[in-house]
Amino acid sequence: MYRPAQRLVAHAAWPVAAVVAALLLGAAHSPAAGAGPAAKPNLIFILADDLGYGDLGCYGQEVIKTPRLDRMAAEGMRFTDFYAGSTVCAPSRCVLMTGRHLGHCTVRGNAPRDHLRWQSLDADDVTVAEVMGRAGYATALVGKWGLGEQEMPGQPNEQGFDYFFGYINQHHAHNYYPEYLWRNRDRVELRNVLRRDGKWYEEIGAGVSTKKVDYSHDLFAAEALEFVDANKDRPFFLYLALTIPHANNEATRLVGNGQEVPDYGIYADKPWSDNDKGQAAMITRMDADVGRLLDRLKQHGIDERTLVVFSSDNGHHDEGGHDTERFDPNGPLRGMKRDLYEGGIRVPTLARWPGHVAPGTVSDHVGYFGDLMATAADLAGVDPPEGLDSISFLPTLLGESEKQEEHDYLYWEFYERGSAQAVRQGKWKAVRKPMFTGKTELFDLSADLGEENDVAGAHPDVVARMEAIMAEAHAPSPRWQVKRRAKPRPKR
Repeated sequence: MYRPAQRLVAHAAWPVAAVVAALLLGAAHSPAAGAGPAAKPNLIFILADDLGYGDLGCYGQEVIKTPRLDRMAAEGMRFTDFYAGSTVCAPSRCVLMTGRHLGHCTVRGNAPRDHLRWQSLDADDVTVAEVMGRAGYATALVGKWGLGEQEMPGQPNEQGFDYFFGYINQHHAHNYYPEYLWRNRDRVELRNVLRRDGKWYEEIGAGVSTKKVDYSHDLFAAEALEFVDANKDRPFFLYLALTIPHANNEATRLVGNGQEVPDYGIYADKPWSDNDKGQAAMITRMDADVGRLLDRLKQHGIDERTLVVFSSDNGHHDEGGHDTERFDPNGPLRGMKRDLYEGGIRVPTLARWPGHVAPGTVSDHVGYFGDLMATAADLAGVDPPEGLDSISFLPTLLGESEKQEEHDYLYWEFYERGSAQAVRQGKWKAVRKPMFTGKTELFDLSADLGEENDVAGAHPDVVARMEAIMAEAHAPSPRWQVKRRAKPRPKR
């Protein structure tokens, strides 16, 4: 397996308080000696966590304010038919990183806590970061990983990232005020203090903090800026995996509000619950930080050689105690996180690259997270690994639709709640619950975006074709089996 050379860098001063600088400024990675101006485009992929298709103004949101992401859409491309890798966290990120869909990839679900190795990438998995590193890019992951613990082969530095700062465990990432984060393999202590009631999740730093000082999202936003500052003169790939607006699920259970945020901002005086204020404030806070990152690119004069893509790992959640009816986070779509209906997997996706992506473009190209691999390789001028489920959407970004290849189909499978499979092929969408044996529903998305009318009975030939695809797309995995995953988790 390829292991990138260590490339050390001296960081500039943090754009945050000095005390936070003392906490967070550790060894980082920097351009190789003698590196000249970047000849290849930079790539930044920003991933929100549990952001719904309708949570941004440019996708119809009327309550929560997202002016910078709306401007990003106006300055670039907004995709209407782009899909996450899965309807939950870890498998979606596995698809994103490896370019293989859920019938082929290593991590196909959120693993139970007594089988975390199931949720690790393997040593022979090849990630986008490895491909970009081989092409001469500095590579960094800032934020949430969830694809392998420190001593597992999926650890970020083992998977092509020169530099990692954030949460390695997705349960730990529930807590926005953790006692520690990770910088590569080193634990970075923060000033927060965790409430300890002897719960299992407190062993990994999840739960509710009683002393809240360092807000992890703010640290990630600052770290992203510092990485850009340090690598502005060479090609770089930054995977900025934010945790907003995922709920702190443990806080929801313990104190009734899982939407952790330092302040409610412009929503402080709204006649809403604190949960609703928190949900809106989190998204608007993230929006502002994306704007600051885009501003920094312009400040350094690298705006026109940096492709920035923004998306979400799955559909919206209902886990923080907020009122989803107030915000209509899935817009016209049916379902949410943990569904294979459109609301669980169709995600807001924006792309901005001044001088290359035409401003104000709306694309109905049907793509998904697995396409990042081929697109990144295309951008870097190298070949992606063979045998993937990945098609570059660079032609679409460049307005060369006549050169754009299309997927014959997109495929998903899900191992929770009794299991499910889904396929999209052209205008047709099929959902089968449970996997392999359940009744297949069929929807014509061109006429029924909300998936309200099952037309399987009127199109048995299409149903047969979709079920054949489901059989073809699923390669058995010893880790991911329906009966095994359907059992309740052991109590502790």
